[in-house]
Amino acid sequence: MTTPRFMARMSLENDAGAALSATRIRLLEEIGRKGSINQAAKAVPLSYKAAWDAIDTMNNLAPEPLVTRITGGRQGGGSQLTQYGQKVVAMYRALEIEYQAALDRLSERLDEKTGCDIRGFQRLMRSMSMTTSARNQFSGAITGLRDGGVDYEVRVELDDHTDIIAIITRASAENLKLAIGREVCALVKSSSVMLTTCRDLRLSARNQIWGKVSVIHEGAVNNEVTLALPSGRSVTAVVTRDSCVNLALAPGVDACAFFKSSSVILAVYD
Repeated sequence: MTTPRFMARMSLENDAGAALSATRIRLLEEIGRKGSINQAAKAVPLSYKAAWDAIDTMNNLAPEPLVTRITGGRQGGGSQLTQYGQKVVAMYRALEIEYQAALDRLSERLDEKTGCDIRGFQRLMRSMSMTTSARNQFSGAITGLRDGGVDYEVRVELDDHTDIIAIITRASAENLKLAIGREVCALVKSSSVMLTTCRDLRLSARNQIWGKVSVIHEGAVNNEVTLALPSGRSVTAVVTRDSCVNLALAPGVDACAFFKSSSVILAVYD
C-alpha cells in the first residue's frame, strides 16, 4: 500500500484568521490574465456572483485592494490586479512549492517514525475546516474597548476612514481575550444591513458607512446591493426590489449602509 500523500491546499492568514485559498488565488491569476471577472470566473470555475463575493471579501480583509475595477474604454471596462495583488499571488505560489515539498517529506516519514494514522489525521483536518455564511467580513485592529458592565463596546478600525462598533457580552470579550491592538474579524450578515440615500436622515444605528453602489444582483423578491467604500472595501445588503426602486439605487449612486452594533459578530484565531 502506498503512503497517503498530503496535498498542499495552502491558505495565507492574517491575525484574524482571514484566508486566501487556492481557489481565490486561481481567481486572481485569471483576472490578471483576462482582465475580466466574468471570464476569470468561467476559467476557475466559479459562478459570476461567487467570484464577485470572493473579490469583495479579499479586498475587505486585505490591507490594500487586490483587484480594481476599470470603467469605460472600448471593451466597456474590466478588472485588473493591483501591484499588491500581484505580489500576493507570487508569494502564495512560491510558498506553495515549499509547502508541498515539506508535506511530501513529512508523509514519507510519519508512519515509519511515529506510527501516525495519516488517514485519520486527514479526516480530522477536513472536519475542522470552517467557513462562515456571513456575507460581510472585515479585518481590523481593536482601537477601543468600553466596559458596559454586562457587555463591552468594541471599536474596530478597518482603515483610516472606517470604524465598526460591536456590542458583545463580557463573557465573550473575556473568552476572545480582546485587547487594544488585537486583530479581529468582524462579521455582519447582509440581511442585517439596511440602506438609505438620505444624508439628512437621523439614525440610531451606531454603524453608518457611506459608499457608492457598485453592483446590484437582482432576485425575484430581494436584491443584493454592494456598496464600494472609499478605501476599496465594500459592504453588501439584501433589500427588497421595491426598496431598490424607491431609493432609486443604481451603480454610481451614493448610499449609506447602516446596521446595529449588536448585529456585528467578532472572531479571533489563537
